[in-house]
Amino acid sequence: MAWTLPNTLLGLLLGVAGLARGARTRWQPGELALVFHRYPWGPGGAMTLGNVILNTGASLEVPCRTYACRAGLGTEPPVLLADHEYAHVLQYLVLGPLFLPLYLLCGGIGVRNRFERAADRYAATGRGWWPWPAPRLP
Repeated sequence: MAWTLPNTLLGLLLGVAGLARGARTRWQPGELALVFHRYPWGPGGAMTLGNVILNTGASLEVPCRTYACRAGLGTEPPVLLADHEYAHVLQYLVLGPLFLPLYLLCGGIGVRNRFERAADRYAATGRGWWPWPAPRLP
């Protein structure tokens, strides 16, 4: 968690700002994250910053469409938002301060971003949260 502390601090700063506008906090051990529910800003859904999740809804235990489904590239069943965001927490724990620059280099929010596709894959199957294929050993 120390490796991703700069990201977590940014999430905490934004989350605390949301408290004045009605956000509510809850530690969710299953996601290894402090969640700010009813976060007042954003287009809807959730955003992860380190070990902080900013969620515009009342709960992460809601179904959501995958990025591929939203882009019209598939007809997968909905996944749990909690599982999708947990995949991002795992990505942050491995990449630490490198996560945000790599995420942006991969295209930002959208179906083409390998981080989002990996989070959807993890939410659908419980596996595959890492955004790159594992190297093959001889």
